[in-house]
Amino acid sequence: QAQLIESGGGLVQPGGSLRLSCAASGRTFASYRMGWFRQVPGKEREFVASGNWNGLTWATYYADSVKGRFTISRDNAKPTVYLQMNSLTPEDTAVYYCAASRFITYRDRRDYEYWGQGTQVTVSS
Repeated sequence: QAQLIESGGGLVQPGGSLRLSCAASGRTFASYRMGWFRQVPGKEREFVASGNWNGLTWATYYADSVKGRFTISRDNAKPTVYLQMNSLTPEDTAVYYCAASRFITYRDRRDYEYWGQGTQVTVSS
């Protein structure tokens, strides 16, 4: 059974950094688009970042709110997808989810077929 398992969440001070990991098992996701979403109570799950191998490069896309601060990457040998988060602010506090999609579109959570259980990120002093 295909699974995505997130880890690396926790409590961090404003301005700090965290690296989230998403370990895949049960099938290969090498050809899938991988994404990170986040959700706070009472709000919809929102797109954070996405990446896919297009045959030449690892193509990445980011929400405007995280562009320049977050980086999505992958290690096919493990296989694991990462979300490096720098310059964190309290507005980044959320449960972060890893997801996999077979579609070209990257922003719509409905296009993602596989989801992890989520990991909590709290940014607070």
